[in-house]
Amino acid sequence: MSAVSLVTNDLGDGPPTLILHGLFGRRRNWQAIQKRLADDTRIITADLRNHGDSPWDDTMTYEAMAKDIAALIKSLDTGPAVVVGHSMGGKAAMALALSEPDLVSGLMLVDIAPVPYDHEYGPYIEAMRCVPLDKLSRRSDAEGYMETVISDRSIRAFLLQNLGQENGKIAWQVNLDAIENGLPDILDFPGALGDPYEGPTLMLRGGNSDFVLDEHHAAIEALFPMVTHDFVENAGHWIHAEKPAEVIDQIKSFIDSVH
Repeated sequence: MSAVSLVTNDLGDGPPTLILHGLFGRRRNWQAIQKRLADDTRIITADLRNHGDSPWDDTMTYEAMAKDIAALIKSLDTGPAVVVGHSMGGKAAMALALSEPDLVSGLMLVDIAPVPYDHEYGPYIEAMRCVPLDKLSRRSDAEGYMETVISDRSIRAFLLQNLGQENGKIAWQVNLDAIENGLPDILDFPGALGDPYEGPTLMLRGGNSDFVLDEHHAAIEALFPMVTHDFVENAGHWIHAEKPAEVIDQIKSFIDSVH
């Protein structure tokens, strides 16, 4: 299993902090937060494999994603990084911290636990496949084709951020086949990755989200014994989109506590 070379945005100076997006996300989802944080430190956002501008690969496991992130951190040649991960990106960050702890100076997990989930992402893929890309004259036309499958306008808008131009044609910049085939692994969390990660860890959950529950704390603390827990009030799973100022403050405080 070889690593793919992740595409990044790199802003600011100082010890690196790497931010990883969730499923169907991309690095530009964190662009505004990155710019604010980069006034004080070095912030790198990355497109994970099969997302955004990064390469596509048939394998979509957390072990593979961890290898990609490890290769990225090693390529910086600056020592370990603080790693911030939301949702799927948080699980990838956990896999990295457990398998290669020397690369992670601190771990911030945004609304995700190292447990299996039963959330249904099949309709997202179905909605995206409903769009007749060859018939679109502009990207805004795509939303109408998705309405029958995805009633939530905010989710449609989030998914539509993955539409881009490829060779002059409108195309999805996310590998739907690899993600669909990899959903069982994406929803799960791998075992036996390594010893518990003993570095500083922050679990930040959305106060209105059901992704991190009190019943998950035992599993979290078994793998990340130095974890502290916090939450953002009146926020759901996409905390960084709903409450960006609060997330910026939390990331700043965590970076300061690590360094």
